Amino acid sequence: MIAVQDAFSPTYAQARIKFLEAAATAGMAIRSHEHPLKGREGETLAMDLALDGPADADKLLIVSSACHGAEGFCGSGVQVFAAHDAEWRAKARDAGVAVLYIHALNPHGFSWLRRVTHENVDLNRNFQDFSQPLPVNEAYAELHPLLLPPEWPPTADNEAAVQAWIARNGMTAFQAAITVGQHRFADGMFFGGTAPTWNNTTLRQVLRDHAQAARRIAWIDLHTGLGPSGLGERICACRDDAQALARARAWWDGNGDTPVTSIYDGSSTSARLTGMMWASVYAECPQAEYTGIAMEYGTVPIPEVIGALRGDHWLHQHPDAPAELQAQIKQRLKDAFYTDTDVWRGQIVSQARQSLFQAVDGLSS
Repeated sequence: MIAVQDAFSPTYAQARIKFLEAAATAGMAIRSHEHPLKGREGETLAMDLALDGPADADKLLIVSSACHGAEGFCGSGVQVFAAHDAEWRAKARDAGVAVLYIHALNPHGFSWLRRVTHENVDLNRNFQDFSQPLPVNEAYAELHPLLLPPEWPPTADNEAAVQAWIARNGMTAFQAAITVGQHRFADGMFFGGTAPTWNNTTLRQVLRDHAQAARRIAWIDLHTGLGPSGLGERICACRDDAQALARARAWWDGNGDTPVTSIYDGSSTSARLTGMMWASVYAECPQAEYTGIAMEYGTVPIPEVIGALRGDHWLHQHPDAPAELQAQIKQRLKDAFYTDTDVWRGQIVSQARQSLFQAVDGLSS
């Protein structure tokens, strides 16, 4: 086992090295899917896989990071710590559970300090049936010009207009309008895309390659940016299915100490979303019973998270902005999704470790 702080990294490039070294030292089977573009430091970008356990295991736990790029600073740290954690690895091995670590589902966003993919797509809104009409988000269409004004920082008039919208409709409606996803404004926020991204198609290939023998699959997808600082909300990441929710709650709620929430019954801090990544399991692994959670760690209040994202999307529209302003926007974005303190990192790892042990017990029940 390593010190908690040593599992985390300040850049994607360093995080990738730590993960691959930890997986190799542990004797895991490693495979990398290289991204077509390069990173912020000119480094190779990849969705890296490490399988700890037999390839033909009938019980599989997937642990993934950086679905939302810059959220990977947290998730990568959890994965690196787990790879060094002998007690945890023995727990899974003795239960006959193989663990598939997917490091950096969105390596481009991780490296370039963006939440979205290189196509400006929110990966967790991109798993739609693109042969059918896509969801329409009229509230976002109304907000779009306010959220991404011509200049940054926003003018007093712009801020007043945003606050007036919130006063009329409420903060919950504001959060939902922005975060549920939209498919109309390709340069906008929480854009779900109009076709599958590289990340979407690559993840589906990963599941076809590594999850076909499993009869029971659990998935812990690591996220940040919602809820009280340091608290890991366990959000059921399944269809609106009473049985799947019941399993998730039986496995992860810790007899009520660590409640499992749902976007479908209003108990989650998240809005009700569509096009989410877990849809890939149902499509690619129909042979398996699937149970999953998003582990959503709080950082800063939601208005600050939205403000940071607005700035980042504005910068995407204005790549020639002054260097000092670019640096400020990027730092604010990183701070919105990663709290750079030992206390916060300790909270993240202790709760993640608990959820890992709970997942193995659940798969074995």
